[in-house]
Amino acid sequence: MGAPDTVDGVTDVGDASDEGHHPALNTTGRGLLYDLVSIPSPSGEERAAAERLAAFFEANGREVWLDDVGNVRAPGDDAVLLTSHVDTVPGEVPVEIREAETDADGDHGDEADSEDDYQLWGRGSVDATGPLTAMAVTAVRTGASFVGVVREETDSRGARHLVEDRSPPEAVINGEPSGWDGVTLGYRGFLAGTYVSTSESGHTSRPEPNAIQDAIAWWNRVEEAFEPDEWTPVFEQVTTKPVGFDGGLSADGLSVEATVDVQLRVPPSTTVEAVRERAEAELEGGTVTWKEPIPPVMGDPRGELARAFRVAIRGEGGDPRLLRKTGTSDVNLYAAAWDRPMVTYGPGDSALDHAPDEHLSLSEFDRSVRVLTAVCERFVSNDD
Repeated sequence: MGAPDTVDGVTDVGDASDEGHHPALNTTGRGLLYDLVSIPSPSGEERAAAERLAAFFEANGREVWLDDVGNVRAPGDDAVLLTSHVDTVPGEVPVEIREAETDADGDHGDEADSEDDYQLWGRGSVDATGPLTAMAVTAVRTGASFVGVVREETDSRGARHLVEDRSPPEAVINGEPSGWDGVTLGYRGFLAGTYVSTSESGHTSRPEPNAIQDAIAWWNRVEEAFEPDEWTPVFEQVTTKPVGFDGGLSADGLSVEATVDVQLRVPPSTTVEAVRERAEAELEGGTVTWKEPIPPVMGDPRGELARAFRVAIRGEGGDPRLLRKTGTSDVNLYAAAWDRPMVTYGPGDSALDHAPDEHLSLSEFDRSVRVLTAVCERFVSNDD
């Protein structure tokens, strides 16, 4: 490990640029990003990445610790809480730095802003290690509070612990890919459940439906109940998806059993409770057990936080985009627990989430840090 580097007032130790791996890793933020992407951190296995992140804060004189569930906590000025998730989905994407590809006109495309732009390839570069690192660098520059949470990709254990363990900040900026010039205001909610049905075994020539048929019939009715018209945007729909099925004769051969794991996405125009009741109304046999739901969220596009992002993005030469996402994130849980202004922001193309070609433009990463810094400086006190 080399001596600590200080770049734009941000210090780091042992980052990739310090070791001279690649000329593109010429800032502390880029080096930290490379390190974190290089450390496998699927949900439940975030410890090594969390410790690397904590070392970054320690090198910059910030109080930091790993809490009871493994979240990285670096308290600061609670005018803004910067938070993103440390974990990634499974899957190996070889970590490498590539020059950005040019289009027919010789340009690097929308995600790059310079002729010598580079891309960092690797699992998590977009979802959400890029946003996580941008927030860590911004927290050190501005003094804002920071938390890197665990297990967002599975059960959101880190976020659930956080809202129970601390008081609300004044505002929350959640880290997920929106593109450096985009700000996400809305997410649909999430409802997951398991349907179970059992019937007596019998000859397959009998006309009575068995448990497998009951399960299929129930799910068909649920899909029909939430079938949208062709003019309804996806964000405003309840979408239904079976994600697992198991069925057949029981071990003793005396019954037929069927289990279906299902997921429903819930728009802000309705509630998780209403969707659950509608799905249960279609039961004619069997039972369904629901997991803890995540409610939908829709932020205020005219609020002070959203306005600050529009100003900062324009200051970097961008045309701000206000987004609504059809998925779900930890900000849904924060919004349900804390009545505070919230947006979601981060570098990266969300179309590359969980993809085999996941990669992030390093110049876009730099721009996102400048945008986040400008936003936080509007809220965080500079008093000594």
